[in-house]
Amino acid sequence: MLRTKKIEPTIIEYLKKPLSLEELNSIAKKLNMSPKNFIRKNDTKYKELNIDEDKIGNDEMFKAIIDHPRILERPIIISGEKAVIGRPPENVLDLF
Repeated sequence: MLRTKKIEPTIIEYLKKPLSLEELNSIAKKLNMSPKNFIRKNDTKYKELNIDEDKIGNDEMFKAIIDHPRILERPIIISGEKAVIGRPPENVLDLF
């Protein structure tokens, strides 16, 4: 979808190199969401972690994402100071 609009994305392979706490904080601000809202709750690993979302703070959730990056929702598309979760793909159009 991006390439058809002649936008070449930078792909960050966070499964190979997990994101830092600072990067996750930045993403949360750009998404305007708590990290609890951009994790893959149906992911097997997330379910295994048995996280009590009512008792965990943002920093603890960020730590869980850093330790288990596959629980992070994907793709997240960032443009400047805004970001969207690319599911469904039409969400990307909100950035452009």
